[in-house]
This record gives sequence, structure tokens and C-alpha cells, in this order.
Amino acid sequence: MNTIFRHIGVISLAVLAGCAKTPETNSENIAMNNALLAEWEGPYGGVPAFDKMTVDLVKPALQKGMELKLAEIDRITGNAEEPTFENTIEPLELSGKELERAFVYYGIFSSNVSNPEFREVQKEMAPQISEFNSKISQNEALFQRIKKVYEKSKKNPLSPEKQRVIDLIYEDFAMEGANLNESDKQRYATINKELSSLYTQFSNNVLADEENYVLYLDEGQLSGLPESYVKSAAKAAADRGKGGQYAVTNTRSSMDPFLTYSDNRQLREKVWRNYYSRGDNGDEYDNNQIISDILKLRDERVDLLGYDNYAEWRLQNRMAKTPESAMNLMMQVWPAALARVKEEVSDMQQIADEENPGITIKPWDYRYYAEKVRKAKYDLDSEEVKQYLELGNLTQALFFTAGELFNFEFTPVKENTVPVFHEDVKVWEVTNKDTGKLVGLWYLDPYARTGKRSGAWATTYRGFNQLEGGEPVLASNNSNFIKPAPGEPVLVSWDDAETFFHEFGHALHFLSSNVAYPTLNGGVRDYTEFQSQLLERWLSTDQVINKYLRHYKTNDVIPNELVQKIKKAATFNQGFATTEFLASAIMDMKYHTTDPDQIDPDKFEKETLQELNMPEEIVMRHRTPHFGHVFSGEGYAAGYYGYLWADVLTSDAAEAFAEAPDGFYDKETARKLVKYLFAPRNSMDPAEAYRKFRGRDAKIDALMRDRGFPVPQDSLQ
Repeated sequence: MNTIFRHIGVISLAVLAGCAKTPETNSENIAMNNALLAEWEGPYGGVPAFDKMTVDLVKPALQKGMELKLAEIDRITGNAEEPTFENTIEPLELSGKELERAFVYYGIFSSNVSNPEFREVQKEMAPQISEFNSKISQNEALFQRIKKVYEKSKKNPLSPEKQRVIDLIYEDFAMEGANLNESDKQRYATINKELSSLYTQFSNNVLADEENYVLYLDEGQLSGLPESYVKSAAKAAADRGKGGQYAVTNTRSSMDPFLTYSDNRQLREKVWRNYYSRGDNGDEYDNNQIISDILKLRDERVDLLGYDNYAEWRLQNRMAKTPESAMNLMMQVWPAALARVKEEVSDMQQIADEENPGITIKPWDYRYYAEKVRKAKYDLDSEEVKQYLELGNLTQALFFTAGELFNFEFTPVKENTVPVFHEDVKVWEVTNKDTGKLVGLWYLDPYARTGKRSGAWATTYRGFNQLEGGEPVLASNNSNFIKPAPGEPVLVSWDDAETFFHEFGHALHFLSSNVAYPTLNGGVRDYTEFQSQLLERWLSTDQVINKYLRHYKTNDVIPNELVQKIKKAATFNQGFATTEFLASAIMDMKYHTTDPDQIDPDKFEKETLQELNMPEEIVMRHRTPHFGHVFSGEGYAAGYYGYLWADVLTSDAAEAFAEAPDGFYDKETARKLVKYLFAPRNSMDPAEAYRKFRGRDAKIDALMRDRGFPVPQDSLQ
């Protein structure tokens, strides 16, 4: 999220915009009393009033919040004094608090509890928010004040943190067209407004297809499915008024285990097609034309700024710097991934030939036969592993890891002390183990439900910064585990357990922040995934295994024999995992380095994958029509490669821990981890921060070793 966006507090996938000031009216009085704008009250420095949020309050809260923010901008630009950091940048950093609070609720409605009523508000507000954003990014008087502070700082540098702030703010305003002439500024703003509506429509179309395509099974169609899945599917059906049946919902958390275990090949194909055709069904929710429009508008917008393509504009302030550099990294890994896929398919086909002669492995067969290969080659049964991965124990494992590395302690908040937006949400108090000082709160929303977007993510309701007094951090994690039947445990796969640790890594990044200014709580996109990817490594450490990986019935620790099988199989199926990810990442970069007039999304996807020799047994992790990372906003547009870039850092940093005297719990390495890689957030250049931690730049070697691929001649420097 760029600095301009941070200044209006957006935390959801929505993009920004605005509204004009209106005369004092009764509706304005109502807006001023709006619970979504009110200062947060209660313990912990104040907490969101989730118990008071209703859809009808969203629109007036956003509109009034934007009006108040613009009035604060006017006060900054109306200052007759010579621009300084103190009279221009600091008040800009402090502005828009009411709007930030309103956007917290907007983000919850958008991601966690969406409904048709809210989606209508989204459609109406998206262009208004975009207009508002343009009123800030194209405010000539504001930019000139920022520019003067920036230019003075180049002659007389400020303190490191202040210099980082002014550099980031100036760069973001320039990237958003602040230096354009008036005519081009108007067109730039119009494009942003059109894009904001398209992003909202794209994400709502995907959500509609997730809600509309539910497959209901009867008793005779459950062969192969684990008992825990069957019970959860029964509850999902009952919740939808289909008691006595079993629901396979159109989300990854439901699709993935079904394709792994169901013996019914026809049903596997149906579930696969439902999931991978989201946004691509030629109906009112089809996203192909929207994608074409988005690509053309993005290209036109960066052309106004003098860039050859969108990716060139986007990557200039990322670690990769250029599209060529990002593509070079991906293409170093791609051939090894394809070679591994051939081996995996060969192994699967051999089993298929023995069990079902005449079957050729298709995409809906990959997970199913991969699981059989896993059992045959490693004697490893994923369902057996799940018996030791119970959600409550895994949550305690997160807390243990945070205590060992960050010195944090997590204590459950008493019920009804802190408002929540859904009964499933639980809250913990986070303190320093030694001093008892309050760090913040951690909210967990673990279960899938109608109106909640798929996947897993982390966000903050309030970040830490010294300028505003260092208030307690309010961080959250959100998952989509299938809610169990009453009295039943939540048992998850090893991959889902890693994802749980991954997202908690983001929360720890928020909670450990020690920065001076709000802007520094942002991040560089191809770096911010690194910290969370690194935290996944602690799941497989001996301390976590022996304390928390326990059988949900007997409480027995997972047998060492099974642990060794898991570790031995660590590189299993890396061909599939790497190829499905890289296909999406490469496609993202291709979309944003190609003339959009030459792109028909469905055709372009098919032809590009053919050129890449994409195995026909695998599909992109996120097919274009539902690639929300890229087309429901701009956070990962031309940046999905960032997960791989971050994984290079992750593998390299993990080896630093492995080489340390006390391994992954080495206190000195952990101290440097927090000091240089977590607490600074974006207060120093990521490459410099990594060098301070590691003593050198990262190399690709460790990544290739992790995945069991051959190490290339040239390493990433």
C-alpha cells in the first residue's frame, strides 16, 4: 500500500476516492454522531466498536471522514510559514484519524462479513473514494510543500527516520502523478475512479461465484473423504438449509481436501471446474472484460507518467527494481520445477495404471494421486498427520514461538471485554514477558462462512508509532478453516498449519513495530512476505513438535517416526507447488509488460502457458478471472513474484538460524531478527536491513536446496 493510501487508512482490498464538502444539514449531524467515526473507547487504549457496526453507517462515515481529512489538508496548505517537516509532514501523518477508523469497519464488512447490502455500498463508494484519493495526490499546494521539504532534505539531510518518511512520501506523490500537467492530472484521476469501480466489481464477482457454486452430496458420494471432512461438510450443508446432505463449498479450504481424498473422479472434476472457473462462466459474474479494461487503464495511466509499461512503474521502488530482474529470478526456478513435475506425474501415472487402467492424469487427479504417491514413497498419510495438528494446540504453538523469539506472552481476553464482529472471533492480550508491558491485542477469526472472502490474511486495526504516543497495536489473523460440528476438533493439514504460522508472522511484524511515524509501518511488497514465510520454519522445530503436535484424542506427541517421514517428504510435490505458483506469477508479469490491446484474457492465458510449456496436468494457482491479488486492487499487481523473491530471503535466513549455536532458538540470532527484520518495518531500506541481519546479500542457493532443485551456476545477489 503506498503512502498516499496509508494517509487515508484503507486496510481492505478497496481502492481510494473522495467526496465534496456539503452544507451543515441534519444528515451531517447524524454523520458526526456515527459510531464508525467515533474515537475508540474502552481498555487497551480504545478498541473498535465492532458491536455497533451496521451497514447503514458505512456510507455516511466514509463521506464525513473524507470531508474531515480534506479539511485537515486545507489547514496544512493554508499555513503561510515556510514548509518544514514539523509543519507539513507531521500534520499530514496525523491527519485523517476519523477516516482511518471508518475504514477499519469497511475492511471488516468487505473481507469478513460481506452481504448484498454492503456490496451495493461498495459499488457506490468506490468511485467516491477514488476521487478523494485524487484530491490528495493531485493537490498542487500540498505537493509543493512536500517537494520543498524533500529538496531541502537533499541538501541538509534529516534524521534517518525523518529522511525515510519524506523520501517515501515524495516518491509516492510523484508516482501518483503529482508532477503531471493539469490536463493529464484530470485524466489520471478519471482513470483511478474507473479502476476503483472495476476492482470492486471484480472481487464481488469472484465472491458471488464462491457463494453460488456449492456442490451437495448424498451419503453414497463420500467415499475416500476423511471423517472430519464429512462432519464439516454436513454442518456446512445444514447451515445452508440442506440437512442430511454434505456441502462442498467453492473455496480452497473445501476444494483442496476434496480433490485430495475423494474417490469419485467425476465429482473431483466437477469440484475442480467449479473452483477454477470462478469469474469465467460467461454470465453476469464473468470477469474477462473487466480484466481487459483494467489492463488498458493501467497502461494508459503509467503512459501519462512516461513509463513503457505498468510493471516498470510498479517495480521501481521494490527490491527487484525492474521487471527483467523479477522475471530472471522466476526463470531460474521454472525449468527445475517443470522437470520435477514430469517426475511427479510419472509416479502418479504408474499408480493410476495399476488401480484404474486407461486413466490419464488430469488436473483434478493431481492431488488425489499425489497423496497416493506420498503414501507409497514415504509411507506418509496426510490424514494421519492431521490427527496431530489440532487448531487449539497450533494456536498455543504460535504463542510459544512468539515467546521464544519476541518475548511476547498471549493471554485470553475475558469474554465481552472487547467487542468482536462475529461470535467466532477470539481476542488475546499481548504483553512483554519480562516487563509485563502491554504490546497490544491479537484477534483471531478462524472459520469460513458465507460473506467471508476465501484464503488467509492478516491486518491491523491500529499500528504502533511514536508520533501518536505508541498506542497498543491491534492486530488480527483471519483463516478459512471449515468449522467443525459441535464438540468436534479442528484438524488441519500440514500445509494449512504452515499457512497459520505464515499469517501469524505478519501479525508479529505488526506487533513488534518500533517506528517513529505512521508511514514507516508500510512495507515493500516483495519484502513484506519474507518475515511471515520465515516464521513457517518454526512449525517443524523439535520444541514445537514435542510440545504442541499432539494427538487430539490421546494427547500423545506425534511419533518421531512420523516426524522423520514428514521431514523426509519435505520436498515432495514441490514440482506442483512451485509450478502452480510460478505460472500465476509469470502470467502476472506478462500481463503487465504486454500491450493490453493485444490481450484477450482467456486466449492470452492459454497461449502464454503453452509458450512456457505449462504441464497440462496443472493449472495456475490463481487463474486470471479470479486472480484477486492482481485484479481486485493493486497491492500485488505486477508483484505476485514477490512471494518467490521473499522466499529467497526466507531460505537464506533459515540457514542462518540452522547454522547458529542454538539453532532456531538461538537468542543472538533471534535478537538480530527482531532488531533488523521485524521492528524497523519500513524505516530502513530492506536490502540494507537484510545485510545487517545476515552480513551479506541473500543468494538463491538455499531456496533451490529447500525445494530439492539443482542449484544454478549464478546466485541471486
